[in-house]
Amino acid sequence: MLPIAYSLISVLCWGTSDFTGGYASKRSDAFLITLCAHLSGTTLMLTSALMTHSPVPDRISQLWALLAGTMGGTALAIFYRTLAGGKMGLTAPVAALIGAAIPTAFGMMTEGIPGKLPIVGFLLAAAGIWLISRPEERLPILSNGQPRTAGDRKRPEGIATAVLCGVGFAGFMLAINQVGNSSVVWSAAYSRLASFVVVGLIVLARRQPIRLDRRDALLALLAGAIDVTGTALFIRADQTGRLDSAVVITSLYPAVTVILARLILKEHFHRWRALGILAALVAVPLIALQ
Repeated sequence: MLPIAYSLISVLCWGTSDFTGGYASKRSDAFLITLCAHLSGTTLMLTSALMTHSPVPDRISQLWALLAGTMGGTALAIFYRTLAGGKMGLTAPVAALIGAAIPTAFGMMTEGIPGKLPIVGFLLAAAGIWLISRPEERLPILSNGQPRTAGDRKRPEGIATAVLCGVGFAGFMLAINQVGNSSVVWSAAYSRLASFVVVGLIVLARRQPIRLDRRDALLALLAGAIDVTGTALFIRADQTGRLDSAVVITSLYPAVTVILARLILKEHFHRWRALGILAALVAVPLIALQ
């Protein structure tokens, strides 16, 4: 049950950090927000590694962690920018679904097919993510008084970008899986360092005026610390359990993002999202029955 516990705490961390970072990006530049988040995450993990005297990973593990940070950091910057455009409850689940499908398939190919109950849990989790991401329908009457047709339903915005983010997140999970049993804090530190450098280069290349509110910067620093904690816990869940189980469970973090968006931003919470969260809750104990 220990890998499941690591994964569930990671869910809380990632869902909270995505909400915090996305909220800060509504007023300030998303790339600057991401840069601040990676700065705090790198600092936290590097300090933890030095204070705990953790063994430095070998060169290959370092390179895999750096590659993971490059892909994940770029995806996260685009992700925050997309979240800033609105509808946190849509973008986060779609990115999570794509980000979970690829490494889950890889995990099954390399570690074998899990039992029947975990498979049912995987399917329930996928259904839960899809239900949470289900777009709202518009009112049945158009503004000109004409009735709507099936083609008039509101098309979700930012889907293509969310898919791109999902591919980046999947790349992060597959790459960080290659660090093996290397130090968790060092692996997280290397990945965040790469993310910080990549996003920093993006900010410099854009050459745009700095648009960063002080309050948003503080939120970004908080989001980065929470996010990298979730990353460290995910690495630990992967090291102590199966990759596919760790990926599927941690990919349920959009439920936390959606709930926070509902409680704090008063975003609409329709019945499909409630059903999706229920499916996610049922999925977790089934996945735990390896």
